[in-house]
Amino acid sequence: MTRNRELQTRRLAATPRGVGVMCDFYAQRAENATLWDVEGREYIDFAAGIAVVNTGHRHPRIEAAIAAQLKQFTHTAYQIVPYESVVTLAERLNKLVPISGPVKTAFFTTGAEALENAVKIARAHTGRAGIVTFGGAFHGRTLMTLAMTGKVAPYKIGFGPFPADVFHVPFPSAIEGVSVDYALAALARLFKTDIDPQRVAAIVIEPVQGEGGFNVAPTELMKGLRALCDAHGIVFIADEVQSGFARTGKLFSMQHHGVEPDLITMAKSLAGGMPLSAVAGRAAIMDAPAPGGLGGTYAGNPLAVASALAVLDVIADEKLCERSTALGAKLVARLLAAKESNQAIADVRAQGSMVAIELRDPATGAHDADAVKRVQARAMEQGLLLLNCGMYGNVIRFLYPLTIPDAQFDRALDIIDEALKA
Repeated sequence: MTRNRELQTRRLAATPRGVGVMCDFYAQRAENATLWDVEGREYIDFAAGIAVVNTGHRHPRIEAAIAAQLKQFTHTAYQIVPYESVVTLAERLNKLVPISGPVKTAFFTTGAEALENAVKIARAHTGRAGIVTFGGAFHGRTLMTLAMTGKVAPYKIGFGPFPADVFHVPFPSAIEGVSVDYALAALARLFKTDIDPQRVAAIVIEPVQGEGGFNVAPTELMKGLRALCDAHGIVFIADEVQSGFARTGKLFSMQHHGVEPDLITMAKSLAGGMPLSAVAGRAAIMDAPAPGGLGGTYAGNPLAVASALAVLDVIADEKLCERSTALGAKLVARLLAAKESNQAIADVRAQGSMVAIELRDPATGAHDADAVKRVQARAMEQGLLLLNCGMYGNVIRFLYPLTIPDAQFDRALDIIDEALKA
């Protein structure tokens, strides 16, 4: 039997250290919210492939959809020989995204590709270059998306210089003392000190910051950004790569605000574990690039598209938005109860099932990344996978599949309680 220690030795010898790996065990199989390693140990998965399997590992309907497509063809390159499923998926997403009027969708492979292409589309539409994003943002690991990302370590170290005309403003955070008014004032100052708003192509925001610590954007911020974009002809881009597809209790987080973006990027749970991303947006903006300006060899992969169509069916038929809201409320209630007796829990943040806690030293108020590591380690010993995030690594995020059975979810909550107490 292959053992974890042997695989760990082989991995360290064969792959570069720049690819950070959290676990020292190796997956053998997975089903719904459960993973088994190569030695047969079982884990409750509260990582979901970093929010990629909102519909669970190997959902039967998704498996069936991929298997059916596998019998037809696996690749033609959509830009060479197109196929109906891409058109069908685009039509469905055009109706589902929170953007009114004629909408069009283009497909790519990764979240970073979606953001790169959203920037290209915005620049082609406006004839401008400037991009404004937020501190703490994570938009990808390509050079353009690294420039947009508002977190230096570990993402930017050693990789510069980055593309120019990318600017950052603070993201509102009650615990950090950053108000919506302060963030909007910082943006107004940016337009006075660094770039004329008439040179800005797009403002890009995660409605809930992912790597930044699950900071939830207030509705007042979204309204303020929409007004600024309208006033200056700027494209408003919502990065829903992590927050999309029922994670926040709605199909897209922007639906919580009643504010429409011009473009929306998506990936991760769009295709339930298959590599697929997309940019959807107002047709007049999406049509700005010339033919051949968008695309990619694997963009709109047939297997991934078949999976995505099944994902949309599962989310609708199994009412995963409603389930996301219910599970998130249950988890938040447990975390708030734990916070009453645990002074290390400085904050509980949530939108639906996009839930996180921030840990700080009770004596000094310092960001406590070591405490997060201890909680993760204790939970892992009990068979529960937890992820960290945040500018200082002191946030624990909870990203369970929304299809997790109730009994297993309750077991995970008990483990979290015990780990926090320990």
